[in-house]
Amino acid sequence: MSHTPAQQVANQLSEHDPRYAWVMVAATFILSGLAFGVLGSVSVFLKPLAAEFGWTRAETSLGYSTVALSSAFFGVLWGYVADRVGSRWFGLLGAVSMGSFLFLMSRQTSLAEFYTYYFLFGALGSAAVYSPLFASVGFWFKRQPGLALGITAAGGAVGQGVVPYLASLAITAYDWQTAYQLMAIAYFVITLPTALLIREAPDRLFGRTSSLPPSHPLRISEREVIMWVSCAVIFCCICMAFPIVHLVPLLTDQGKEASVGASVLLVLMISGAFGRVAGGKLGDLIGPIPAYMTMSLGQTVFVLWFPHLNDLGGFYLLAIAFGFTYSGVMSSILVCTRMMVSPSFGARAMGITSFFGWLGMALGGYLGGVFFDNTGSYVDAFAFASAAGLINLIILFVFFMRARGESVYTEANIPGVPSS
Repeated sequence: MSHTPAQQVANQLSEHDPRYAWVMVAATFILSGLAFGVLGSVSVFLKPLAAEFGWTRAETSLGYSTVALSSAFFGVLWGYVADRVGSRWFGLLGAVSMGSFLFLMSRQTSLAEFYTYYFLFGALGSAAVYSPLFASVGFWFKRQPGLALGITAAGGAVGQGVVPYLASLAITAYDWQTAYQLMAIAYFVITLPTALLIREAPDRLFGRTSSLPPSHPLRISEREVIMWVSCAVIFCCICMAFPIVHLVPLLTDQGKEASVGASVLLVLMISGAFGRVAGGKLGDLIGPIPAYMTMSLGQTVFVLWFPHLNDLGGFYLLAIAFGFTYSGVMSSILVCTRMMVSPSFGARAMGITSFFGWLGMALGGYLGGVFFDNTGSYVDAFAFASAAGLINLIILFVFFMRARGESVYTEANIPGVPSS
């Protein structure tokens, strides 16, 4: 007896997680890692570009804000598109765009070009590989989706450590123009074949082809869930952006070599890779909101101490602690979205929450430069970052109490959000 495409997909949904699910984890790990790597590399290009063109630190930091904002706006757009037509070809769009705009960055001569190329990198590169692909990865898994998303999200942490470190070595050995060119070549070589591995999750394919209404594990609407998560995300991402953008300048201001600063950032991000896996697994064990709160608490406490250190060993230890918790926050956000919305709403949900995350990152990166330009130090800047983290925790606590009172047990039971 023949089956319709929707019935064939439905049959797949009853089986164990497909083996190809882990291919999607690997492919998205690589693509997102390289996308986030360019975001993190702003930190090592900041002072060379400022020295070359006479830009202020705030003006140069705004490049980070530009890519974050464009990723935010276009992430929402691509999320809507992906929920309707699928996620398969977004990897290829991101691959071509990332390599192309990195090459153009090597030829920039003005702030207008600097902002334009970073804007387009975010719009067509980062945004294309984030919301659509993470939504697809999350719904490939029925068992331990948090762990799968945590491992996938670890790519971003690895990329934000490895890419800036290699870029700093290239800047030291050659110059900033050559560094961008080498990055462009490497990105084309790695991303193009990887992008061809992207496939749509059976759950999401079924959601587009089935006439059945989507299942949802809470009495509160999906839109309310995303509203709460988005409100929290903007403040936690303001908090985390300060060290990501300004850690290398902070260390070089103390007389340390740029390569040393980049190595501290590398340690932070490698620790973050483990933090993202742990944050995802913690979401499977205690629930997405408690996991998010736990990791956010660590980030909020640790960020405060960066400008008060002078010893390099202390910086490495703090980088490990902050990297682990801040990255756990990132995977916890993904797990909240995966566990608390339906597959047919997944990419839009990822796009909307990532919009507010990118907005927070953009504000945090820029405000760090503003605080420094106005005070000549980073003490007030990192205190402000910690305060933003505290606001995030308050919002999450209120959301937890709201969800706790409205949850119901379903086949997709959410741990950590017990029924009333």
